[in-house]
Amino acid sequence: MTDERRDDQGPDEQHQVPEGVTDATVEALGSLSAAVEVIEHARGLLYGFHRLTGTADLNLGEAVEQLRKAGHTDLADRIDTELVGRNVIAGRWTFQVVEDYDEGYYALAKELERTARDELVQGRKHLFEASMKEDRRTAGRRHHEATPGDLPD
Repeated sequence: MTDERRDDQGPDEQHQVPEGVTDATVEALGSLSAAVEVIEHARGLLYGFHRLTGTADLNLGEAVEQLRKAGHTDLADRIDTELVGRNVIAGRWTFQVVEDYDEGYYALAKELERTARDELVQGRKHLFEASMKEDRRTAGRRHHEATPGDLPD
């Protein structure tokens, strides 16, 4: 770190690497955290899929009624019986897919990431990012403070 980046600020205690923890461990936990963030993003997309599919099913129901009113009962009946309310995956509506994801893959990923942090760095989060922030911020410059407590009065 260059002298222009040094000051008396630094990460708060929860973002300081505990004594005896190696850079390699911090880096590995950073990668694990990044993976869990991607899993969180995937979960959000899955919930979006759930919401969009549900909305589509409601719209299909409206289309069926409109087709019936327009005199296209055979087509309306086919859409109503074959597509409205259909499982999106064998035996499952999207809420069941979301539940399986949440209770299985997602829950295990969150548990293992927490276990790794608890066992290796006293449960501390974002140590890799905190170190990166220290390396990248400009000391003494507004909007480059280490913590909210370092904001000028």
